[in-house]
Amino acid sequence: MSNLLGKTRLAYTRVWHHVDLGKDSRTLGRLASSIAITLMGKHKPIYSPASDCGDYVVVSNCNLLKTSGNKFKQKIYRKHTQTPGGLKEMTMERLVNKKGYGEVLRKAVSGMLPKNRLRKIRLERLRTFEGAEHDYKQNVIRFWAETPEVIKANKLSEAKE
Repeated sequence: MSNLLGKTRLAYTRVWHHVDLGKDSRTLGRLASSIAITLMGKHKPIYSPASDCGDYVVVSNCNLLKTSGNKFKQKIYRKHTQTPGGLKEMTMERLVNKKGYGEVLRKAVSGMLPKNRLRKIRLERLRTFEGAEHDYKQNVIRFWAETPEVIKANKLSEAKE
């Protein structure tokens, strides 16, 4: 008798998930953490930190991204050019004006992915779009607005308001 049980090949197939921020009431951090889990493949039973078994995530309506508090004006992104006096600082507002809301979401998800050799590969599977239109409609299989966790979170946030 074989030690292999089930069809693990099906578990390794990459599924396309769609997140519409117009229908999702979560803030930037909560959204980024769930996207990072999907990109890593932690939602699958075959997850291993060393293997790349994550899925694709398409995010539309990034211009409707929500942040809590005054993060839009006060959050600062820093990078250093490794030369003396080479510290570059940019607020979230300037980053949005320069590169769009998709870059803010990409940086948040990047910060929540593990810092290893798979980080860049996993981040390439995140596709962000400012409007509702995107090129991957025929690929999308799962919609996050229809999952029970998101429906429950949306009901809780509506009850608080």
